[in-house]
Amino acid sequence: MAENLNNQTRQEQLQLLNSALDSGHLIPVRNLLEELHSADIAHLLESTPPRVRNVIWQLLDKEREGDVLQHLNDEIRQNFIENMQPQELANALADLDTDDVVDILGDLSNNVSNQVLRLLDEQNRALIEHALTYPEDTAGGLMNIDTIMIRPRVSVEVVLRYLRIRGSMPPNTDHLYVVNSRDVLIGSVPISSILTCDPETSITQIVDEEMFTIPVDMSDTEVAQIFERHDLVSAPVLDEEGRLLGRITIDDVVDVIREEADHSLLSMAGLDELEDTFGPVLVTARKRAIWLGINLLTVILAALVIGLFESTIGKVTLLAVLLPIVPSMGGIAGTQTLTLVIRGMSLGHISDGNQSYLLKKELAVSVINGVLWAVVISSLVYAFAYYKGTDINHFHLAITIGGAMLFNLVTGVLSGASIPLILKKLNIDPAIAGGVVLTTVTDVAGFFALLGLATYFFG
Repeated sequence: MAENLNNQTRQEQLQLLNSALDSGHLIPVRNLLEELHSADIAHLLESTPPRVRNVIWQLLDKEREGDVLQHLNDEIRQNFIENMQPQELANALADLDTDDVVDILGDLSNNVSNQVLRLLDEQNRALIEHALTYPEDTAGGLMNIDTIMIRPRVSVEVVLRYLRIRGSMPPNTDHLYVVNSRDVLIGSVPISSILTCDPETSITQIVDEEMFTIPVDMSDTEVAQIFERHDLVSAPVLDEEGRLLGRITIDDVVDVIREEADHSLLSMAGLDELEDTFGPVLVTARKRAIWLGINLLTVILAALVIGLFESTIGKVTLLAVLLPIVPSMGGIAGTQTLTLVIRGMSLGHISDGNQSYLLKKELAVSVINGVLWAVVISSLVYAFAYYKGTDINHFHLAITIGGAMLFNLVTGVLSGASIPLILKKLNIDPAIAGGVVLTTVTDVAGFFALLGLATYFFG
C-alpha cells in the first residue's frame, strides 16, 4: 500500500514538473527537482526533447549530477558528459559506487577517462583503475569492490564492534564474506545471524561454506541467469585462485536483464537499445537508413525471383493475388520459432545436447501446421477459382498454393530454429541478423515454391 502511494506521489510530482516546464516558470521546476529521486529525474530527462532536457539539467543541483548520471541512458549521459569539464565530472562521480563510476568512465575516451581519474582521490583512483581492467560485459565489469570482509577466528561481538565503527554498510549487503589472510573466500555469514547470535559465538561456528560464487570472467548474461534461478540478492566474485575481488548485487543484475530485454526487442527492428527516443532527427535517420538499406536488398532479391517467372504470372493472373500469402505465412511461422529459440538461447535452455531434439520437434510442428493450412488455403482457392469461373484447372491451382504453403511453412520453421544456432557459432548476434536472414529465406523460398509449381502445372 505504501509503495503504491509512493508511486502515485512520484507520478503527481512528474506531472507538476511537466506543467511547470510547459508554463516556462523555472523556480517551481527547481523546487520540484529537489523533491524527486535521482532515478525519477533521469526518467524525466529521457522523456523530454533535447531543448527542455538541457534546461532541466541546468536547474539541477550540482551535488546530484552524479546520482542522476548513473541512472541515465548511455547515449543521453554521453551528451551531458561531453559538456562537462573533467573537474566537474570528477566531482560528480566522487560519491558514487565503484561499479557505477566504472560504467560511466568506460564509455569515455581514454584521454578524458584518464583526466578524470587523475582528479579523483588516490584510494578511489586505484580501485577504479583496477575495476576498469575487466571487460564491461563480464562479472568483473559488474562487480562493486566495496565489500565487507571478516576473519574466521573472530567473534560476533568483534564483528558488531567493527560494523559500529564503520558506521554504514554498502547497499544490498545481506552477507558478510569470510576470508583468510590471502583473501581467499572461505564462506559467508548472513547479516541476520550476526544480529541474532550470541556475541561470544565464533564466526567459524556460523559460517556457511556452501554458496553461489561468480568467476570474474563470467558473462553478465550468465550472472543474471544465476541470480534469477537462485533468487540471489548478492554474490561474491572470485578470481582464478579463489580470492574475493568484490560482489555483484541485484540492482546491477536488474540493469543487465533490462538491457538484454531491450536489446532482444529493438534489435529485431534494427534499432539500438541505447537510442534516444527524442534524439536529433539527422542522427536517428542515419542510424535507421543503414537497416532500411539492408532490408531493401532482401526485397530486391525477392523481386528478382518473381521476375524469373514473369511469363507464368502472365498466363495465370490469379497468381498475382496469391503471391503475398505463401511468403507471409512462412515468415510468421518462422518468426514464432526464431523468437522462441533466441529466448531459449538467452536463458541458457539450448545447448549442443538438445539442439537435435529441438529441430525434430519444430519439424513436426511445421508439418502439422503446414498440412492444416495447406488444406485450408487449397480449399479456399479452389472455391474462389470455381466461383470466378476461371478457365484454368482449379485442382492444379489448389495443389499449387497448398504445396507451396506446406513447403514454405516447413522451410520457415526450420530456418527459424537453425538460423540463430548458426549465427551464434559465427559470433553474430541472432537478435540483430536473424530476422533479416529469415525474411529473405521465407520470401525467396515462398516465391520459388509457388511460382515454380505454377510453372510446372501451367507453364
